[in-house]
Amino acid sequence: MIHPTAIISPDAILGDNVRIGPFCVVGAGVELGDDCVLHSHVVIDGPTKIGAANEFFPFAAVGGKTQDLKYEGEPTHLLIGHRNVFRENTTIHRGTHAHTPTRIGNDNLFLCYSHVAHDCQVGNHVILSNNGTLGGHVIVEDHAIVSGLTAVHQFCRIGCHSITGGCSKIIQDIPPYMIVDGNPAATRGLNLVGLQRRGFSEASIRELKNAYKKLFLKKDANFSTALSSLKATVNAHDDQVKHLIAFIEASPRGVTR
Repeated sequence: MIHPTAIISPDAILGDNVRIGPFCVVGAGVELGDDCVLHSHVVIDGPTKIGAANEFFPFAAVGGKTQDLKYEGEPTHLLIGHRNVFRENTTIHRGTHAHTPTRIGNDNLFLCYSHVAHDCQVGNHVILSNNGTLGGHVIVEDHAIVSGLTAVHQFCRIGCHSITGGCSKIIQDIPPYMIVDGNPAATRGLNLVGLQRRGFSEASIRELKNAYKKLFLKKDANFSTALSSLKATVNAHDDQVKHLIAFIEASPRGVTR
């Protein structure tokens, strides 16, 4: 299952039923789980641990050294879960320090030329569209969609079930369940279609709509006052609204409004 032109380090560990195509390079310290597929011209450097059933398309470069200038040369790590797809020319970098690996969860889709920088933490069922770029230390929660040509600044967080418009410039946290778009980005509305597709109840969607109106509809309103007002309503008892409030309160960079 390994093409004769592929170069595999003797210090790499390959699981069962791994398929490695022409001109791929798998370096020392790489662990490939069962049923992984490297189509051709894929480069994976280590230390990188990859779970089962991941698929890598041509010219994906995974596990490369961090671009952070603070890197001092110690062994750093990339940890990837199961069933992820990395399309052509995707780049994923290891962490900057040994104790802060870059992490990618399960069932994510990284489209062509997408980039995940050092120390990022990507959850599950995330889509990073063509040329989507995550700066260092970005956290992406589950089921988020980063649209094409979106650039996310270092240390930003992207909330669950949110979506960015194409070509957006993200310099603050993206609130969960919302649509964010623009340069500079602004919160445009509730990600209604996404929530419906994922089976959210009408009651939860209604409560999130009310939360959106209180927090984001009036851009010139005092945000702290609006958040306090939301916490005082019955809406705050909904699980999704609770998560939205907690996300905002924990935001070190501020939230995109």
